[in-house]
Amino acid sequence: MEEGMIKTIPDREKAKSILKMVETTLEMISAIDSRKYPSNVLKEYYEVIRELITVILLLDGYKTQGEGAHKKLIEYLEKNYPEFKRHEISLIDDLRLTRNRIAYNGFFVTDEYLERKMKEILAIIEKLRVIIYKKL
Repeated sequence: MEEGMIKTIPDREKAKSILKMVETTLEMISAIDSRKYPSNVLKEYYEVIRELITVILLLDGYKTQGEGAHKKLIEYLEKNYPEFKRHEISLIDDLRLTRNRIAYNGFFVTDEYLERKMKEILAIIEKLRVIIYKKL
């Protein structure tokens, strides 16, 4: 077992609860003016992706903890779900790093950046959802 990964009993109820929160977050994102608040929207999209990966781990019977937990989630996805191409994993990691810059350094992304990434972000979210609903 890798460091930062803990074997757990798969938890469908917790997974469903997190999924419900993800749906709420997606609803909130759609209400935000992404041209005016692109950094906030990007941060929320990253959180949605992170939560969906967390749900996959929960259903697989794992959880991450400690330093680098978010990175571990992405590595787990890359290692165990070959349907995710290298460029998708790269984008998820890029979103993680950008989200950290936004949260900790007051970094701002442009609405053009968000617009360029949007189609791929939504495709990743959909791919994660499909995996989850097959497992539930």
